[in-house]
Amino acid sequence: MLDSLIDPVFQLPFVVGLLVSSVLPLIGCMLHLRGEWLAALGFAHLAGASALVGLLTIGMPAVFGALLGAIAGALLKAFGRFRGNAIFALMILSGWSATLLVAANSPIGMAMGHTMIEGQLYFADKPQLVAAAVLVGLTILMLLQYAHRLVRAVLFPMEERANRLPAWRWHLGFDLLSALAVAVGIGTVGLMATFALVFVPAWLSFRLAPGWRTALFGAVCVSICAYLITFILALRLDQPFGPLLVAVLLGGAVMAGVFKLASSGFRPDFKYE
Repeated sequence: MLDSLIDPVFQLPFVVGLLVSSVLPLIGCMLHLRGEWLAALGFAHLAGASALVGLLTIGMPAVFGALLGAIAGALLKAFGRFRGNAIFALMILSGWSATLLVAANSPIGMAMGHTMIEGQLYFADKPQLVAAAVLVGLTILMLLQYAHRLVRAVLFPMEERANRLPAWRWHLGFDLLSALAVAVGIGTVGLMATFALVFVPAWLSFRLAPGWRTALFGAVCVSICAYLITFILALRLDQPFGPLLVAVLLGGAVMAGVFKLASSGFRPDFKYE
């Protein structure tokens, strides 16, 4: 079963996917905390549309084409002063519409559209490796520099205004980092797999973890375990990576939910005043 991990053909794709699956859950935890979990899907649809346009027009690598669309979405959110998930719903609709229209009016558009959705991890090359490595470095720097400010902005929302802090720096910086993470994910593991890596591990950690740092660590562990299982199974069973990764994450979520119910004695979680 481990032969596929040491096969030279798959070593570079394996490293790229491992880096991506290690970072996306951290972004997901921050988005979940901010109540903007739909951002991943919004950025993903814009990134998928721009990646498809870049591929079909000038042959741009998907990861770079996706980056342009995701950054455009992050800038629109920041300078348009949008709050909540409404803007991300509009991104989803516009990205979905553009993707299907471009795919329908191109000889190879439909095949490329399926590639964006299912991912192209096994074809990852040096550009994807560089993008994933840059993403890891920027995520570490961003969390070390501004994570405490982002958390405080959620817990004490009036502090920034009362102290006249330059809050746009860390909020815009995090939006751009989220856009970059989603773009890199689109160019490697695919659209829905990227959203699953952002949403499911963070959602599970917020339900089960007793604290913030434990939630971050738990989300990364869930994501990496799901990635390793999927990578091996997809090669051994000759299955598409993206859909299988989503299935593995959902299976883990179901098992975690059953475990939590069993530990609580299957009592409903209602609070009566």
